[in-house]
Amino acid sequence: MSLAVTPDVDVSAEAVRRRTFAIISHPDAGKTTLTEKFLLYAGAVVEAGAVKARGGRRRVTSDWMALEQQRGISITSTVLQFTYRDHVVNLLDTPGHRDFSEDTYRVLAAADAAIMVLDVAKGIEPQTLKLFEVCRARSLPVLTFLNKYDRPGRDPLELLDQIEAQIGLRPTPVTWPVGIPGDFRGVIDRRDGGFVRYHRTARGATAAPEEGVDADRAAAEEGDAWHQAREATALLDEVGATLDVASFLAGESSPLFVGSALTNFGVRHLLDAVVDLAPPAAPRLDAQGRARRIDAPCAGFVFKIQANMDPAHRDHVAFMRVCSGRFTRGMTLVHGPSGRPFSTKYAASVFGSERDTIDVAYPGDVIGLVNASGLQIGDTLYATEPVTFPPVATFAPELFASARPRDAGRHKQFHRGLTQLEREGVVQVLRDPDGDPIPVLAAVGAMQFEVFAHRLADEFGAVTDLTPAPYKAARRTDRDTAERLRQVRAARVFVRADGTLLALFDSPYQLQRLERDHPDWCLEPVLSAGDPR
Repeated sequence: MSLAVTPDVDVSAEAVRRRTFAIISHPDAGKTTLTEKFLLYAGAVVEAGAVKARGGRRRVTSDWMALEQQRGISITSTVLQFTYRDHVVNLLDTPGHRDFSEDTYRVLAAADAAIMVLDVAKGIEPQTLKLFEVCRARSLPVLTFLNKYDRPGRDPLELLDQIEAQIGLRPTPVTWPVGIPGDFRGVIDRRDGGFVRYHRTARGATAAPEEGVDADRAAAEEGDAWHQAREATALLDEVGATLDVASFLAGESSPLFVGSALTNFGVRHLLDAVVDLAPPAAPRLDAQGRARRIDAPCAGFVFKIQANMDPAHRDHVAFMRVCSGRFTRGMTLVHGPSGRPFSTKYAASVFGSERDTIDVAYPGDVIGLVNASGLQIGDTLYATEPVTFPPVATFAPELFASARPRDAGRHKQFHRGLTQLEREGVVQVLRDPDGDPIPVLAAVGAMQFEVFAHRLADEFGAVTDLTPAPYKAARRTDRDTAERLRQVRAARVFVRADGTLLALFDSPYQLQRLERDHPDWCLEPVLSAGDPR
């Protein structure tokens, strides 16, 4: 999507039109299917599932990486921008694999709201909890979508109790199902009491026809299913589980919708809620905790870097969230960390792996800065009024492995790929300050290692052997403590690219003993998922 430059456009008015949100879920809850159906209802694709992979294998627009298409899973985040009801929607599609979550955490730093997708048969699963903790740390408003209601599953009232008990978020159903899971007739819209009946389409390729039915007719035609749904909504009314926009924006309650992304049931209600309920772009806090005005000169921060989205050109794309002012292609921004000018001649609007030249962007938009090899995750860019935004959080690694090229003759390709993937945050690369050339990779989930090895081989021609390392815990430390740790068995100190010293321990019990016996040593938890933006 390319927007024409219009100098007289009011920046604040454009910011109000923006909705920037992420979809989070446990694997297989239907997140990527829902993403594609949003594109269908917004008219961004003509037919769901129309985008084909080589050999006829079906893939969705957001899954562009070769490994994603081979495995049928989302393993990297991407940005999809489209218009809906005269609003500009920036949808941040996040990884859905249970072992790959650090990229998701970073993407949430750029979002203003989130949709939590739950499988009606499975409810809340560990990954859902982990992701929601990040949302809560950032005070992100969360919409909830009970998906796959066209299949057998759990009672929705039971799921409401689970959400409140495990997440601490009060669900407030906006739509309520008529029919049990697996026999989905439609929904009652609790805002007006109307019944919306759904009708299937072939393979869910087009928008599901919706039929508005009055209460008397619904009672006659739906029988017990209607009466049971009405009893449930009456109970919800009694306990006060009704839409409360103020508590939703405060991160205390979650408007809940019911449907089936596969059949397109309930998709329109949810997409309308993004426009009607999710907050627009608002002033962002800088590193000093001061709110950056929306109409201040252009500024933003880089939350993601991706190389080789276009393998033919082996390019680098830095994804920047615009936080203030009007961005115009070709303007010169200042790279905050270095103070050097940065040209934006090759700015693009990114749609999965596809891109179009973008001429203008406003707060809330995400733009791709192509050939941005000098940028790092967390870097601030600004026009004329200096600002520094808080750094994008890094996370406590849980898994470790050493890496070396299988063919010693490919060591240059290996190190070039290692440097690039480290910049992208695919893994954390830890190096021995005493000169051991074999790097240690640190990750939140095992899938990060698989992506690392795949991309080194596929994009850099360096087949890599990964050997699990024995470390079980990591702590941030300083130089004085690092010297003392040299005398400790089963402990080693490494340095990260940002200069942070990390102490790795073979045993969590040994770490606990050191913390108890040496309270003056610097052994701090690695930065958590909380993000002060």
